[in-house]
Parts: sequence; C-alpha cells; structure tokens
Amino acid sequence: MRAELSRFIAAQICLHACMTGFRMAAPLMALREGYSPAAVGVLLALFALATVFIALPAGRYADRRGLRKPVAISVGVASVGAALAVAFPVFAVLCVTAFACGAATGLAMIALQRHVGRLAHGPTELKQVFSWMAIGPSISNFLGPFAAGVMIDSFGFRAAFLLLALLPSLAWFWVRHTVEHAPVDPGLRQSSGSSWNLLRDKGFRRLMIVNWLLSSCWDVHTFLVPVLGHERGLSATVIGSILGGFALAATGIRLVMPWLVAHLRESVVIGAAMLTTAVLFGLYPFAQVAWAMAVLSVMLGVALGSVQPMIMSTLHQMTPHHRHGEALGLRAMAINGSSVVMPLLFGSAGTLIGVGAVFWLVGSVVGLASPLAWTLRTPPSAPERIQS
Repeated sequence: MRAELSRFIAAQICLHACMTGFRMAAPLMALREGYSPAAVGVLLALFALATVFIALPAGRYADRRGLRKPVAISVGVASVGAALAVAFPVFAVLCVTAFACGAATGLAMIALQRHVGRLAHGPTELKQVFSWMAIGPSISNFLGPFAAGVMIDSFGFRAAFLLLALLPSLAWFWVRHTVEHAPVDPGLRQSSGSSWNLLRDKGFRRLMIVNWLLSSCWDVHTFLVPVLGHERGLSATVIGSILGGFALAATGIRLVMPWLVAHLRESVVIGAAMLTTAVLFGLYPFAQVAWAMAVLSVMLGVALGSVQPMIMSTLHQMTPHHRHGEALGLRAMAINGSSVVMPLLFGSAGTLIGVGAVFWLVGSVVGLASPLAWTLRTPPSAPERIQS
C-alpha cells in the first residue's frame, strides 16, 4: 500500500501545486498591471468559490466513477485553464484560470481522499494514510509559489504559467494505472437521497461544525497575523517568518503523525486542538514582540496541523462507504466557503472592534464548542463499513 499511497501523494502535489502557484502568480501579475486590491481579492476568491460550487457534484461523481475518471477530468480542466493564461495573460482570462484550477483541484482532492480512505483497513490505518496524505498540500503550498516565483523573476509571467500548466499532466502519470475499488451498488446510491441527508446524523453534524470552526481558525490566523504584525511595526520579512513558522510546524506534526496515531483517539486530538487554539488565540493580542508571536504561531501550527487526519478518519468511519464522496464534498464545500467568507467578515470585525478582539471572539467560540469534539464517536462496525 505504501507505493500506491506515494503515487497518490505525488498526484495530489502536482495538481495542488498548479493551483497554489497560480494563486500567488495571478494576483501578483494583476497588481503589476495596476488592478486594485479589490479586484485581486475577487481573483483570489475564485479559487475557493469553484470548489464551493462543484464539491457536492464532485463527491457524487467520485462515488459513481471512482478515481481515474475524476482525476482525468481534473487534469484536463486544470491544463486548459492554465494554457489559457499562457496564451492570453490578461485579468479576465486569469479569473477563468483561477476558477478552472480551483474546480480541478477540488474534484481531484475529493476523489483521491475517497480512494485512499477505502484502501485502509480499520481506524488506525485510516489515521495513518490521512496523516501521510496531509503532507501533500504542505509540500505543494511551498513548491507551487516557489517555482512560480523563480520563473517570474528569471523568465517572466508567461514562463511561470507554462511551467504550472505542465504540472497537472504529471498527476495523471501517477494515477493512470490505479486499480479501482469495486463499484458502489447503484441501488444503494439511489436509495440514499440528497447529499444533505447526511446532516441528519447528529455525529456527522457535530463533525462538520468542528471542522468548520477549526478551518476558520486557520483563516483567522493567516489573515489577521499580518494585520497584527503591521500594528506592532514588524517588517514584512518578520511577518512572513511568523507565518512560515506556522506552516513548518503544521508540516512537521503531520510528518510524525503516522507513527503516533496508533496511540491517539480522534476525539481526544480534535478536542485538545480546539482547547489549545482557544488559549493561543486568547494570548495573541498580548504578544507585543516578534519572538512571542512566533512561538504562538508555531504552537498553533502544531495544534491545527494535527487535526486534518483525525477529521478525515472520523468522517470515513461515520459515513456509509457508498457515500464517502458525498461526505467529502460537503466538507470541501464548508471549508472553502469559509475561506471565501471569513476574511471579509474578519476584516470588517477587525475594523469595528479591533484585531485583538477578533482573536478573543473566535478563541472563545472555539473553546466553548470544544465539547462537541469530545463527544464524537465512531460506530463499532466502522472497519466493515470502510472496507466494503
């Protein structure tokens, strides 16, 4: 399974790096062309909005078609969208590229997560495989922007776009020989009804609320730390280093998680992460110097970085095997919707009540909601539901 999992991680990195590279390069080009920050904000929002719109259909499609067809479509959509930016590097086309790359990445991620979840045999393997899969986005979040930045400085924007356009085809190289799982019985799919029916399950509702809150905390930190750093008079390099420490800590904890998960229970890790986040958010406004903010950032990276494998493991155990794609689609829709809406909400709230108060408000909500995590339970028959 390790060799197969490595191929899936590589495919994930290739598609995700294409998107993250464009997410850095396209706004930079728009700013250099004289477009306003508001226009750039719209451009950035399109990357996440795409997944909001396609997540549920993508999940249902993955349940019907498995892995290779969704990834093939993703590769085609991302390649065409990126090629348009190479041929016509203007703002309107960049918006199309943003939507295409966001949609392609969302579809591929849901299909990959569904397939990987069904490779696992039992809760421990679920936590292990999703710990490994969580490393992929951490790598591509660095690789895509770094490669695009080097190409922009050396050869210009078109060369950077061309490099990014080549990455999706590599994703297909890694998954082209994948053996699909047994198809889901059409009768099961037809009897399931709407995807929203999943929310009738109390445990699944709690999991979605917890996931949304923790995803919002990630957005709060990414959006407000630069604002707080600016208020403290910190340089761009220092602010970037503080955020970089967060990313490195999140990656580091994911690297060691596969060896720890056998001794960890999902609800305990998620609940502890929520309480830790609440405390750290409460301390952030009191951090007046860079080193204090850096320490808090690293600790927060460890807390939030540990959560995704546990969320994914719990989700796969809670939902019937023939609806894993739908459940993943609901999750993707929620967290990407949060990434679009929350920065706007936090920005407005920060203006009205101050950045420190926003940290305290969000920390209080997360802390008060932490009992939801402690009550998350997976059914005893989960392993059988997974293996199908």
